[in-house]
Amino acid sequence: MTLSEYLITFEIKKMNLFGGIEHVERIFISAIVIVVGVVIIYFAIRWLSKYLKVLKEKLVRKRIVRRAVIPSLLFVALISLKLNLPLVISDVGLLANASHFITILLIVTGTWVAINITAITRIIILSNYDVQQKNNLHARKMHTQLRIIERIIVFTIIFFAIASILMTFDSIRRIGISLFASAGVAGLILGLAAQKVIGGMLAGIQLAITQPIRIDDVVIVEKEWGWIEEITLTYVVIRLWDKRRLVVPSTYFIEKPFENWTRTSAQILGTVFIYTDYTMPIEPLRGVFEEILKQSGIWDGNVANVQVTNSTNHSLELRFLMSAVDSPTLWDLRVYAREKMVEFMQQNYPEKLPRARVMIDKDEMDSSNQ
Repeated sequence: MTLSEYLITFEIKKMNLFGGIEHVERIFISAIVIVVGVVIIYFAIRWLSKYLKVLKEKLVRKRIVRRAVIPSLLFVALISLKLNLPLVISDVGLLANASHFITILLIVTGTWVAINITAITRIIILSNYDVQQKNNLHARKMHTQLRIIERIIVFTIIFFAIASILMTFDSIRRIGISLFASAGVAGLILGLAAQKVIGGMLAGIQLAITQPIRIDDVVIVEKEWGWIEEITLTYVVIRLWDKRRLVVPSTYFIEKPFENWTRTSAQILGTVFIYTDYTMPIEPLRGVFEEILKQSGIWDGNVANVQVTNSTNHSLELRFLMSAVDSPTLWDLRVYAREKMVEFMQQNYPEKLPRARVMIDKDEMDSSNQ
C-alpha cells in the first residue's frame, strides 16, 4: 500500500467512529443505539406528558409532544445511518462526501432538538404563571424574563451550529484559522459596522434584567396607549387599544421616558369630570356615585371619591375618582360611571346643569325704552 492510499484509508477511519469494527458488530451497535434512543425518547415523552397536564388545550399538548418526538427520532436515525454508512457505500470518495453530508444533518437536527428543548422548558415553567389572573405582577415578570432568555439561548445555539457546520469544510477551517490571527482588527471593523444592532441586542438583555417593562404592562409610548405584547432582543411590540401594533426599538425604553401604568401593580385609578351649576348640592352626588360603582360589577371597592377640583365663571368642576383592578376594566368603569352620573343629573337636577347668566338692569331698560 502506498503512502497516499494509507492516508486516504486513515481519513475514512477517522471520519467513522467505529471504523475498525466488523460489519456484524457495527450492525449490533447500531441496533443498540436505536433501542436505547427510542427508550430514552419514550420515557422523556412520558415525563413531558405528566408536566403538560396543566395545559388546558389538548391540541397544544399534542403539538408540543410532536415537537419533541420528531427531531429526536430523526437524530437517532441519523446516528444509526452514519454508523452503517460503510456497509452501504463502498466507494471511498462517495463515502467521504456522504459522511460529511450526514454530519451536517446531525448538527442541524441536534440544533433542532436543542431549540425545541429550550422552548418546551419555557412552556412548562410558564404554565405555572397565569398572566390572566388579577394579581399577575410576578407572572408577567417570569414571562418577560424567560422569553428573552429563550431568545438568547436560541441565538447562541444557532450561532454555534452554523459555526460547527462551516468548520466541517477544510477550506473554511483554514480561512478561519488565518482570520483568527487578525481577529482584533476584524472585530473592531465588525463592531463599528454593527454598532446599532449590537446596541439593540444589549438593550434587549438589559430589559430582561432590569425590567422597566414586562409582558402585558400598560404603557403610554409616543402618546399611544396600549399593552406590551412581545419583547425581543431588538424590538418591543405594543398592542394599542384599537388593535393596531406599535413596534418600538428596545433602545427606546432605555434612552427615552415613557409611562408605565402597571409597574408595581395592575390596580389603577381613574377620573371622570362633570361640570355643574354653582347651585348644585354636592352631597347627594357622593351617595349616588358610590351606588353606581357598586351596581357596575367591575369596581374593586377601594376608591370612590367626589371632589370639587375647580370653579370657573360659569360652572363648578367635579372630579369623580374611582379604582379598578386593571386599565381595561377601569376604562369600562369610567364610561359607565360618566353615563350614569349624567343620567342622574338629567332626571333629578336638570336645572343644575351649567348655564350662562345674563343680568339686565330694569332701570337701564326703562331709560333705553324712553
